[in-house]
Amino acid sequence: MKPFFLSLGSNLGDRLQYMGQAVRRLQEHPGIRITALSSVYETEPVGYTDQPAFLNAVVAGETRLTPKELLYAILEVEKSLGRTREVRWGPRTIDLDILLYGTDSWNEEDLQIPHPRMLERAFVLIPLAELDADYPIPTGQTFTTPIEQLENVGEKNGVRKWKQHVWEIEFGHFAN
Repeated sequence: MKPFFLSLGSNLGDRLQYMGQAVRRLQEHPGIRITALSSVYETEPVGYTDQPAFLNAVVAGETRLTPKELLYAILEVEKSLGRTREVRWGPRTIDLDILLYGTDSWNEEDLQIPHPRMLERAFVLIPLAELDADYPIPTGQTFTTPIEQLENVGEKNGVRKWKQHVWEIEFGHFAN
């Protein structure tokens, strides 16, 4: 089994419900096991800013799937929850991104691992650091960690803890 980290985001409808449904559907996949979930953070939109605030979190897990198979699995979850891609960085019911797949790097047109913008985004690094502050992130020939990268990210004020340990309360057995 290969460890992985995914980011979750939602800014339409019942944001927390969409995130919970995504986690459940991932957990139901025979090749995926969810092992930990961060707290939920509310964040201001990045890129296209004329839209509602997001809820964001990070999921840790293990998989038997290849990186491409994991990508196809999360795209299917997004589709099943009504995700449409009309505006780049626009509003969405659910957004799932592969952040890390072990310490492997992957670089194809439709899939880059580590996620190419994760080291610039506090809304990814903060929940990732909550789960594993020292997890090695490949950066070419060397490695960095979420906690090291957080020191380099300028704007953290747009990321607010929304709910801590919400998963057990809202969704049963998922808890930190």
